[in-house]
Amino acid sequence: MSLPVAFQGEPGAFSHAASNNLFSDREFLPCVTFEETIHAVQSGRADLAVVPVENSLYGRITDIHHLLPESGLHIIDETYLRVEMNLLGVKGASLDEIEAVQSLSVALGQCRKFIQERGLRTINGVDTAGSAREIAERNDPKIAAIASRFAAEIYGLDVLAENIEDADHNTTRFLVLSREPRQAARNDGRIKSTFIFRVRNVPAALYKAMGGFATNGVNMTKLESYMVDGSFTATQFYADIEGHPDDVSVQNAFEELGFFTDKFRLLGVYRAAEPK
Repeated sequence: MSLPVAFQGEPGAFSHAASNNLFSDREFLPCVTFEETIHAVQSGRADLAVVPVENSLYGRITDIHHLLPESGLHIIDETYLRVEMNLLGVKGASLDEIEAVQSLSVALGQCRKFIQERGLRTINGVDTAGSAREIAERNDPKIAAIASRFAAEIYGLDVLAENIEDADHNTTRFLVLSREPRQAARNDGRIKSTFIFRVRNVPAALYKAMGGFATNGVNMTKLESYMVDGSFTATQFYADIEGHPDDVSVQNAFEELGFFTDKFRLLGVYRAAEPK
């Protein structure tokens, strides 16, 4: 029997929805924090973890740069979830009788126009799915939640209004983490490779390190820096590229990178998903 798939949040959270899209035939393990989500896989309580890493509106979500490199886990897949905000009410409630709405503060902010147009009072919740659960438990037809349609199904709520978010390009990228490395085959479609590196403390080291990707025609789709142990002088970088480590162009780029770095670790080689 397969172990469950861990995600951060309550049942019905967007992370749960993303996990269900990938593994609809599996059991799931909700976790309170991202650290707990990763530890569930490390400890063998879960087989995989699905964690959000960036959002098209808000940028970086999880501090995966700090958590993943030291976790011993590997990226084996990615997926994108179109985040659609819905107004959820108890069974039999109508949109016109709603007076207040509860959700995560970020979700409330994403639906500001809808909330203002209807003159709704806002209630800050811990998260979207938790708000849906509390609305179901409260059973008050005058109070609604903003959450996913998936949460409505789980907690038995009616969708009173759908897609109420201000922006129609709200998409979150998720990574799938495993204890064991499972590299995608080189010929298995479009491939991404994710790695971390730390440049040597020499002038123009980053510029020179990046030169190998440019001269070898390797497309770098993500490059972010972050401090190591709170030091202003020890900066580590997290990068995504298009390509497989077995590609000659990637091998040449990595070789040149090695001349200007004192740390390098490959975190995953996986099929690239298409954004929603």
